[in-house]
Amino acid sequence: MGGQIENPTYRQVCGGDTGHVEVVRVTFNPDEITYRELLDVFFTVHDPTTLNRQGNDAGEQYRSVIFYSDEQQQQIAEQMIAQLNADKAFPEPIVTAVEPAEKFYAAEDYHQNYYNENSRQPYCMFVISPKLAKFEKKFAEKMRA
Repeated sequence: MGGQIENPTYRQVCGGDTGHVEVVRVTFNPDEITYRELLDVFFTVHDPTTLNRQGNDAGEQYRSVIFYSDEQQQQIAEQMIAQLNADKAFPEPIVTAVEPAEKFYAAEDYHQNYYNENSRQPYCMFVISPKLAKFEKKFAEKMRA
C-alpha cells in the first residue's frame, strides 16, 4: 500500500523505488475488538521507533506506518502515538507515520499465509515466532474470552 505503481510485485517493492510499504490488511468487527486494541497489538509486536527498518529488514518498504480508513481512526492513532511518546513507552520516539489508506495490493501466492507455510524457516523462527510469543503473553486473557 502507499506506492505509485499498480499491482507491484514483491521484487519491485523490495527494489525500494515504488513507495509501497509491506502491510497487513486487517478486517475486524468493532463489537469484538476495538481499533485501539488493534493498535495496541501493532505497538506490541512491531518496533515503531526505527525509520525504514524492522529488525534486519531495511528499506522504505519496512517503514512504520498506520493506514487509517476514516477520520476517527486517524485521531485514535495520532492520540495513541502522542500518549505512548508522553509515557516514554519506548526508549526512542515513535516514528510511525499515520496516513490515509489507499489501494491495497495482495501479495503473490507464495507470500500468502507465509508463517503457516514456512514456520520452520529461520526468518520465521527468529523474527516472527518471538513476536507471536510476545503477543500471546500480553493478550492471553483477551484470547481466552
